[in-house]
Amino acid sequence: MLQRKIILIWVVWVCITGKIMAQQPTADSTDLMAQLENESASQKTINYTTATFKTTRLVNGHTVENVGKGVLDVKIAHRFGTLNKGGYELFGLDNATMRMGLDYGITNNLMVGVGRSTFQKTFDAFLKMKLLRQSTGIRNMPVTVTYVGTAALMTLKWGDTSRKNYFSSRLSYTHQLIIGRKFSESTSLQIMPTFIHRNLAELASDPNDLLAIGIGGRQKLTKRVSLNVEYYYQIPGYKIDGTSNALSVGFDIETGGHVFQLHFTNSTGMTEKNFVSETSGKWEKGDILFGFNISRVFTIGKN
Repeated sequence: MLQRKIILIWVVWVCITGKIMAQQPTADSTDLMAQLENESASQKTINYTTATFKTTRLVNGHTVENVGKGVLDVKIAHRFGTLNKGGYELFGLDNATMRMGLDYGITNNLMVGVGRSTFQKTFDAFLKMKLLRQSTGIRNMPVTVTYVGTAALMTLKWGDTSRKNYFSSRLSYTHQLIIGRKFSESTSLQIMPTFIHRNLAELASDPNDLLAIGIGGRQKLTKRVSLNVEYYYQIPGYKIDGTSNALSVGFDIETGGHVFQLHFTNSTGMTEKNFVSETSGKWEKGDILFGFNISRVFTIGKN
């Protein structure tokens, strides 16, 4: 009787496990086929990377991002005085420079912008074109590449009125190639080779053509907050004597339709000519300015 019970239990066990094993390959096969079909479909389309950075500006400089077609981006940037001014000037809060700008998307890959800074009473205009976009699928592109061309007009009164001053001497031009990559949902990096031409050099020993290489990154901390770092290294022999490399550290805070940027920087100017090639502040001496950028977008054309 005991042997019969053991045999009966064994037969039932074999039947149950056999049924389970028979069903398992079918489920695995179905999942595998679905996965292969999804991979095949993704390889036949272009999957573009989005939101490499939160806005079109990292701190002072541009990112690889553009505003969309028909989108107007209103930007207000503020820089207070240096922290080493002490309590008498409320650690720089008694002094401020600002830039107001309007950026507009002509297409999804082409945007233009204009602005005016109180620093050196500078007007600036730029054109920004996305040349390549990071993507996977049928087109595998590891990076996004953007070109930015800027013209700046300094309108301060001439310091030396005894000499003949030309309008063209007020102009400077910047050409920048931005190469960026989004490594994950939290981490993005970009490099920014930059060329600046000044029609007028203040000193005969200073070059008219300046070269720098920037590097910047974004590390997402929470769903709406990220840490940003931006640094521009000036190439020896192509820099103004006595200037410093611009270093900026800040945070992006997204609040609905606004992106609020808080940061610390050693640069007072907010156009490429100013912050890349004319920064004089030194972090180690406390020449650090607290500032913020506000960005508000409006859709005024067809998306």
